[in-house]
Amino acid sequence: MSSPDSTALPILRAALAEGAGNSGEGLQQEVVALFDELREPLLRYLVSFGLALPDGEEVLQEVFLALFQHLQRGKSRENLRGWLFRVAHNLALKWRYRSRRDWEARAEPGVGELAIEPGPNPEDQVVRSQTQRRLQAVVRALPENDRQCLFLRAEGLRYREIAGILDMSLAAVSLSLARSLRRIARSAER
Repeated sequence: MSSPDSTALPILRAALAEGAGNSGEGLQQEVVALFDELREPLLRYLVSFGLALPDGEEVLQEVFLALFQHLQRGKSRENLRGWLFRVAHNLALKWRYRSRRDWEARAEPGVGELAIEPGPNPEDQVVRSQTQRRLQAVVRALPENDRQCLFLRAEGLRYREIAGILDMSLAAVSLSLARSLRRIARSAER
């Protein structure tokens, strides 16, 4: 991920300042505080969709601008974290469908590949590398809903929040996560 000092925050602040007017100062501060808190988890989730980091940051700005407008209109403040992930999910889908061919080219090398840490034993490095590739292949082979459930759970969202974001039942989320974790565990045992 890029550093917290990326260009996204200054651009977001400028856009919020334009729409804030006199009464929006507190609202602007609230949105910026949520941005600071949830930027990294949301960006990781957007990248898990296959968006390149700059595209993810652009979508992230759209998400927080939508939040500002949502709050400015006096809409519900209940579960803003879940609301943000849902909006990010929907915008990422739109973005991905607009640039489907680019997404497939970027997703093929492997979203979120882990860097191999140098170790004292080259044989251990090879085993670890093979294990990582196998696990990444298992995750890439999961159905899209299962992958999204897994990524959202990895970000710490509760089952109910995931169900709301992906428009699934709680039972479907539970089954999806159990199925995904079983596949990953079986692959790790090899």
